[in-house]
Amino acid sequence: MVALRTRATASETGESLFAVQIEMGAHSIVGDEPISAGGEGLGPNPFELMTAALAECSAITVRWFARQQNWPLEHVEVVVDHAKKLSAGSSTPADVFEKTVFIRGVELDGAQRKRLLDVAAKCPIQRILEGAPVINTKLGRSLDKSLGK
Repeated sequence: MVALRTRATASETGESLFAVQIEMGAHSIVGDEPISAGGEGLGPNPFELMTAALAECSAITVRWFARQQNWPLEHVEVVVDHAKKLSAGSSTPADVFEKTVFIRGVELDGAQRKRLLDVAAKCPIQRILEGAPVINTKLGRSLDKSLGK
C-alpha cells in the first residue's frame, strides 16, 4: 500500500558546475553548492534542503495539531541546525540536528505548549530521519540521443 507518493527531479542547468533545477510537483527551485565547494551558490545545497524539510515539516505538524485541537496558537517558527559531530568515544561523526520550536500564543497554557513541542518531535520527516529508510538506486535510460532510443 502506498499512502503518500512524492517525486522530485534534479537536472543540471549548466549555470555552475553543480547547479540543478529541482522540480517537485507544481514547484521549482534551483539547487547548487556554495562557492567554497565549487558551485556558484545559486540555491540551497542538499544539506540545507534536508534541514529545511525538517523545519518545515515540524512547523506544519505543530500548526496542524493545534488546529485539530482548536488551540489558540498564534504563530509557530522552527529553527533547525545540522552538523556532523564527533561524540566522545566514537571515530565516526554523526549527523546531529538541533531543533528549536518557537510557539506564540498568549492563551496557550504550559501543558499545551509541552504537547506542541512533543508533536513537533513526531513530524513525518523527523520520523524518516530517525528510522531506516530504504533507498533503491537504479540506472535510467540514457539521455544521450546519439545512443538511440
